Amino acid sequence: MKSTLKRSAVALAATAALAVSNAQARIVVDDNDTEVDIPEHVSRVVVTNILPLASAVTVFLNDGKTVVGMHPASYSAAQNGLLGKLYPDVLKADTGFMQGASLNIEALMALKPDLVLVNAPDKRTLDAVRNAGIPAFGISPTKWHYDIIETHAQWMKSLSEIWPEHKGKGELIDSRSKAIAKLVAERTKDLKPEERSKVLFLFRYDSRQIVTSGRNFFGQYWCDAVGARNVAEALTADNANAVVTMEQIYAWNPDVVFITNFTAAMPDDLYENKMAGHDWSDVKAVREKRVYKLPLGIYRSYTPSADTPLTLLWMAKQVYPSRFADIDLTKEVKAWYKDVFGVTLTDADVDMMFNPGEGASTGATVATRSNG
Repeated sequence: MKSTLKRSAVALAATAALAVSNAQARIVVDDNDTEVDIPEHVSRVVVTNILPLASAVTVFLNDGKTVVGMHPASYSAAQNGLLGKLYPDVLKADTGFMQGASLNIEALMALKPDLVLVNAPDKRTLDAVRNAGIPAFGISPTKWHYDIIETHAQWMKSLSEIWPEHKGKGELIDSRSKAIAKLVAERTKDLKPEERSKVLFLFRYDSRQIVTSGRNFFGQYWCDAVGARNVAEALTADNANAVVTMEQIYAWNPDVVFITNFTAAMPDDLYENKMAGHDWSDVKAVREKRVYKLPLGIYRSYTPSADTPLTLLWMAKQVYPSRFADIDLTKEVKAWYKDVFGVTLTDADVDMMFNPGEGASTGATVATRSNG
């Protein structure tokens, strides 16, 4: 049986390699500075363990058919957010090639991808895909030091290399994103140190563990971008590894708490002390009802996505409501989707984006220790 499977895998690899060699190829450079031979026309893509990228590719191409495979955690975001509603074909993508954190090469090859997008630091997966005769392109979530807008801009540049005919989309997103970031910075630049709100991120949270964002994760960017103070900035743990206790949170006493969609926790869990052994009642953000679930539009907005500028406006408005009182979020979101994606949203769509439920975290709680 094992020899049969081995022969099958070898045959599939040979077929894949022949298909790539027969196609007119060109060279692109990935985020590891590796030259990658890809077909002239890339029409079938699998996104493995860089979770936001399936949504990024879909909106970049304005097409839900190109992504034929994605991580289950990416799929659940598409199901529970706007991506699946706006691009229903993306929900036909396969997820079976990922089994937990492991990649099933034979299942991947059965999807006949022209290109596989992989988390750039994951050299093991990159090598496995390339050894199977399939072009693999590394995309990094961390190379730009968790600067979300810059990271997304670099992703757009990479996608523009793969699909140069869509280069203008990436440039438009980048310019509009930076304009919104500048607006937020201008309105918060005069805040004195003592006026800067203290913010806590709950990246993952249940009765067993509290994971926040220290200085080396996306939460630091959000705080810096809106002129707030990350209460956990002194923590040097990288990525989703900053585990804290309730005692630390009591000492920090944050003004605002943001809960990501990488956890099923909701604001009511804090307001009503639903987590066993955790008493939030004396935390300022809880007393003043300033606990917020992050939006879920195209993807979970804590990480880089096409919604990043909208999340920035939303977050600034939650942290400093008087400074952004004139910002009509519904109007801004509709204009963004219309101008950038050519999509008309309803009020219900916008409401869905800003009020995600527990299901938004399905499959993401384990998959995000290093992938975003």
